[in-house]
Amino acid sequence: MRRLAGNPTTLVGALLCLGILLGALLAPWVAPFDPAEQDILARLQPPGGDHLLGTDQFGRDILSRLLWGARISLSVSLGAIALAMLAGGAIGLVSGYVGGRADLLTMQVMDVLLSFPSLILGLIVVALLGPELQNLILAIALTAIAPFARIARAPTLALKERAFVEAGRALGFSHARILFRHILPNILPEVLVMGTLWLATAVRVEASLSFIGLGAKPPTATWGGMTRDGFENILDAPWLAVFPGVAILLLVLGLNMIGDGLRDATDPRLRHE
Repeated sequence: MRRLAGNPTTLVGALLCLGILLGALLAPWVAPFDPAEQDILARLQPPGGDHLLGTDQFGRDILSRLLWGARISLSVSLGAIALAMLAGGAIGLVSGYVGGRADLLTMQVMDVLLSFPSLILGLIVVALLGPELQNLILAIALTAIAPFARIARAPTLALKERAFVEAGRALGFSHARILFRHILPNILPEVLVMGTLWLATAVRVEASLSFIGLGAKPPTATWGGMTRDGFENILDAPWLAVFPGVAILLLVLGLNMIGDGLRDATDPRLRHE
């Protein structure tokens, strides 16, 4: 924690993410308008006045939609990465510990998943299952399972040969106890760092799927959907696409900054003493 607190890059990233998180959590109270409320008389108003960030082609307040859209981006990304971390981490942990043909077969399956770009794989899953939020979470999680399995397997292969694990076997500890009490705590920092970095990827994938119409259904506000709607009026009302694009940029930037800081703090080779 001292190393993280002393890293200015991490602090900036944490402030960016905290600001967006607070905006999402407090959206019902701080959003000036209903995000789905239409006012045709106020359509395409520029930023200023009652609408600080302007209005869209239906007269809906951009600021309110950004705040509510942050809920979708954060909930989908956090849910997907938590699911991928649990599933991928468990697969990599068990596969590396068991070894042999089971490990080889498991990693070949992970290699197949890794061969698909994350956006393409997410696009295939959402197109097959339908553009529902739970399907979006599942699709993004599926794209991240293989990297988490890889990052958990590599240190497990080394740790299972260490003296403290051999001592546990000699004392008659069960495989489950060795895995979850002795190996898992040692690989957890690497998995958490990967989770922070992949959160940024999940935000981008969710925004991309929403941009092409495979995200939450309208009139639900999503940053990717708002960016897509803004392209229809990019010359007359550029703020429609600029503001959600900047929101995506800031969230991804903040998550990457936090991930870099966690990596520096947990990797002895990268610590700046």
